Amino acid sequence: MNHLAHFHLAWPDRALVVGGLEGDYLKGPLPDDIDAGLRRGVRLHRLVDAYTDHHPTIAALRAKFPPELRRFAGILTDLAFDHYLTRHWETYSDLRLEDFTQMTYLSLQEHRSLLSPPARRMAQRMQDYDILSAYGDWHAVPASASRVGEKLRRGNPLTATAPALEKLRPELESAFLDFYPKLLAYAGQQRSDLAADN
Repeated sequence: MNHLAHFHLAWPDRALVVGGLEGDYLKGPLPDDIDAGLRRGVRLHRLVDAYTDHHPTIAALRAKFPPELRRFAGILTDLAFDHYLTRHWETYSDLRLEDFTQMTYLSLQEHRSLLSPPARRMAQRMQDYDILSAYGDWHAVPASASRVGEKLRRGNPLTATAPALEKLRPELESAFLDFYPKLLAYAGQQRSDLAADN
């Protein structure tokens, strides 16, 4: 999943929200001296990603991508799902999206000392450009994909995803509406389990 979904799935535990961002940057075994809340947040992030990657709905959706984009289908699906989360926000949250994004930015700023330098930079960029709200615009999806592609080796294979993504919009939305309630339930159970383990 992408940023907005990870933050939403971690809510309302602010430490889990912060870990939801750090999970993109902290790889491998977790350090022994990591903050306990951040540790739980990174663990939740990893559990959510693993559940998503292995879910039959997502596997079926991946198969619908054109062959040249299939290896990047996970990235593209994550970005598209943040768009559909903004479009269907009221179904999944009692908070207004604007309030949620501002509280998320505030949480990241308040806990910035716990974040690694790259996560800290990303948190600042999110706030400066209100990236979480930007996914309400479909064009943010291929634009974000192109930015992600800049980090890949051997050129950027994601510069021209807009036509393929446009064709897949009905399938992407249908998969999101089918999958996200299941993911919400899974994440809720994992939050409870992680709290009990703490």
